[in-house]
Amino acid sequence: MTATRPAAIDDTTLDDYASRGMRRRTGFGANPCVLVIDFQYGMTDPECPLGSANQDAPIEVTQRILAAAREAGVPVVYTRVAYRPDLADGGLFVEKVPALGALTLGSRWVEIDERVAMADGDYLLTKRHSSSFIGTELQQVLQNRGIDTIINVGCSTSGCVRQTAVDAQAYGFRSVVVADAVGDRSPEQHRANLIDLDGKYADVVTSEEAIAAINAVAAARAGAG
Repeated sequence: MTATRPAAIDDTTLDDYASRGMRRRTGFGANPCVLVIDFQYGMTDPECPLGSANQDAPIEVTQRILAAAREAGVPVVYTRVAYRPDLADGGLFVEKVPALGALTLGSRWVEIDERVAMADGDYLLTKRHSSSFIGTELQQVLQNRGIDTIINVGCSTSGCVRQTAVDAQAYGFRSVVVADAVGDRSPEQHRANLIDLDGKYADVVTSEEAIAAINAVAAARAGAG
């Protein structure tokens, strides 16, 4: 399948990757889910040391993707980073990034931003590492639901989104990252990581492409019914 070039990451590096036998498309499967990664107040509210207003635009895009997913009956899974108040479960991640210590259970910083609030039937999992797979039940939840494709949205592009998208591929899921529905504190790292993900680990797509794929799933299910 020919690789499209998401406008958000237009770069000659993508052409170089393609010329070296990279950037093949793994595409969307028949049973996708939307994975909303860490759009919690600790990441989206600049009042928190980890928060950034750079998430505002991706959140607006994510709202449209969530609306399409719920209309189509596509499952939605949320993740958040949260620790015990005594940080006994913090490990080296918190040692490396002490600001993570603000993300304690019971605090506002671990609540999902109301702009992308959960709906009935959505699933929330708590993680303590950058990957949404490590130390969580995500793989089991997805396998139990027959999910074959993960549509990644959330933050941050260079951290938890990247690690989750890489691990999704490793665990055998088609991994899709929506370029305009993910954000980072650093625009440079956002762009660089989208380029690298698209070359090696995931299909980086626009929100329009993601919504079209979700709508196609709904249409296929309606036709099968």
